[in-house]
Amino acid sequence: MASPHSPNTLQARDLLHPVVAGLISVIVNYGGTFVLVFQAAKIAGLSPALTASWVWSVSIGVGVTGILLSWAAREPIITAWSTPAAAFLVTALATTPYPEAVGAYLLSAAAFVLLGLSGCFDKAIRLIPPGVAAGLLAGILLPFGIGAFGGMTLDPLLTGWLILAYVTLKRFTARYAVVGILVSGLALLLLQDRIDLSGLTLAFAAPVYTAPAFSLNSLLSVALPLFLITLTGQYMPGMLVLRNDGFRTSANPIVTVTGLGSLLMAPFGSHAFNVAAITAAICTGKEAHDDPAKRWVAGIAAGIFYILVGVFGVTLAAVFMALPASFITTLAGLALLGTIGGSLASALAEPKTREAALITFLAAAANIKLFGIGGAFWGLVIGLAAHALLNGRLPQRPRPSRYAGLPRPAAGKEMVK
Repeated sequence: MASPHSPNTLQARDLLHPVVAGLISVIVNYGGTFVLVFQAAKIAGLSPALTASWVWSVSIGVGVTGILLSWAAREPIITAWSTPAAAFLVTALATTPYPEAVGAYLLSAAAFVLLGLSGCFDKAIRLIPPGVAAGLLAGILLPFGIGAFGGMTLDPLLTGWLILAYVTLKRFTARYAVVGILVSGLALLLLQDRIDLSGLTLAFAAPVYTAPAFSLNSLLSVALPLFLITLTGQYMPGMLVLRNDGFRTSANPIVTVTGLGSLLMAPFGSHAFNVAAITAAICTGKEAHDDPAKRWVAGIAAGIFYILVGVFGVTLAAVFMALPASFITTLAGLALLGTIGGSLASALAEPKTREAALITFLAAAANIKLFGIGGAFWGLVIGLAAHALLNGRLPQRPRPSRYAGLPRPAAGKEMVK
């Protein structure tokens, strides 16, 4: 996997912003959606040891795969657990014996390994027009941007403070805006005595092996939906996040490595992990680093933070989940403002595809849910249909440039034949 950006020597000052971006992505992931894992574990009647093993397996797996992929590609490839799949399991585990659920996790993971090795998914991703992809990303992220200001109703002091800090820092020292709102927000919460760490005790998590069981029922009711939900709700938008910010790593190794990781961790409770979408956007844009060639550090940092949480099991995850919801949503929304603006600008830049991109944006923002499949998939389907109808043809795979694999000619000059 080769990065499209030339490698640069990393210096100490290059680490702060991508490390903070990685930390914020981890905070948003645990603070925003990890409660679904605990809900699913409760529905399944899992013991505290099995629940801690689920936290351990998914956190360690996400951390290790993210580090490996980011290091190999020199790109910020952020991995995460499948949030829509966790939401699906809240209901599915109510009627599925846990060993059969583990067997379904294994089957779904094996299917992703085969998909990555086949190369089909990468070919499909490259057919999506850039305007439609940018519109889809902007639509997916729009609720988070709105959420940054929605907290003013319930928590005006904290939300207002974060917004004021962000705008002020953007005016005087834009580079430190995201770092500043994280630090100042945590400081305000400490002053308000809204972070209680008195009962925190660090306890190591221990993985618990569960022998998988297989049945036709779990294949059709858990494994198949798990595969489709993760593919359409996580992998598809996750790859478009990378493409939108100029990273061109093939989807094949990403799907293969995360599939293998899920396969290894499934017997210990991990339901599925994959390339991230929303939290990845925090690490792939300019807020992580002005130089795209140095943003891969955010992937390494996020992976390390995930591993730390996994080592201590439920303990650290509970700390992030205890942060006020208004802090999580405002922090995420403000950190994503640059990506939302850039995506909208890219979506509407080309007049010929502007309307299709706008339709994609609105359809994705509407978060349509049909047949158990989430809004990202339907936004993409509607956008591609609009693009085909408005332009008279379906998207076609771009022809390789005659300069493929060669240095491009400088502006205003021709290559010597």
